Amino acid sequence: MFYATQVLPLPAGHRFPMAKYQLLRDRLAAELPGIELMQAEPASDGELALVHSPAYIDAINTGSIDPKAMREIGFPWSQAMAERARRSVGATIAACRRSFTDGISANVGGGTHHAYAGRGGGFCVFNDAAIAARLMQAEHARTCSRPLRVAIVDLDVHQGNGTASIFRHDPTVFTLSLHGQKNFPFRKEASDIDVDLPDGCRDDEYLNALESALDELDRRFEPDLAIYLAGADPHEGDRLGRLKLTWDGLEARDRRVFDWAWQRRMPLAFAMAGGYGTRIEDTVQAQVNTFRVATQYFGFFESSAPAAPAALVEVAPFSAVLVALASALALS
Repeated sequence: MFYATQVLPLPAGHRFPMAKYQLLRDRLAAELPGIELMQAEPASDGELALVHSPAYIDAINTGSIDPKAMREIGFPWSQAMAERARRSVGATIAACRRSFTDGISANVGGGTHHAYAGRGGGFCVFNDAAIAARLMQAEHARTCSRPLRVAIVDLDVHQGNGTASIFRHDPTVFTLSLHGQKNFPFRKEASDIDVDLPDGCRDDEYLNALESALDELDRRFEPDLAIYLAGADPHEGDRLGRLKLTWDGLEARDRRVFDWAWQRRMPLAFAMAGGYGTRIEDTVQAQVNTFRVATQYFGFFESSAPAAPAALVEVAPFSAVLVALASALALS
């Protein structure tokens, strides 16, 4: 796991559960010793510019962003906020790179899917999955003429509207989103596959919808890399989620996605995305459970290297650990 001890203080009573990142890191270190904790480098301006406009990047860097635009993001501007946003992107980039040699890798933060090319929103400053997808494609293009195909499987309870907008006209990136129909964002964008779920959706309905969506993805697209947003917020204990998935339902969801990647020997990088449990411990538990499932599938990948695209990477021997790439840990 890549991590950094970047502190981001928030005003008292702020609704974003910033402490969950430190709690997750502590539990992973204590309970899953097979996970390697590593520090991610912040994304550069050039990497951010693969998706975001130079004017927006500069406004975040310098603090010259319009206060209204900052209110849409939901955090007060500070240099620590800007640094944390860069490191969140850097961790997903590192996770994607590592997945080509280890099969599975992760960012303990990330999943900032509400960020558009020219603006942020919903606690998202830069779109880490979109930037990582673009950078993996650019690095692939140095050695291979065939475009790298990336699937972004977004199972946060809120639609990845920024991601859908960024890749709307790009046939090399496939966006799939399962989300609450009546939940934020209230104006949805068009993903390649959108599954609108009713309030109160339970395990069986959710898992059937996921199965159908992955089947449709397979019919329409053949990815070389998957980026999975493993939001904890579909859980029944989430105060913003409005769905009713149990612990078993969330675990079955994760298993289905990891199994889908494993069956295709396809590299998979995942990020934690949203989680707003009434009890912060529930959000962290859901995330720990995702890592537990990931470590099991990492064991499968150890015995058979992922099918990386030709000329993309030289597949190295597997390390003995699942690497989770932590972005800047924001401590309240």
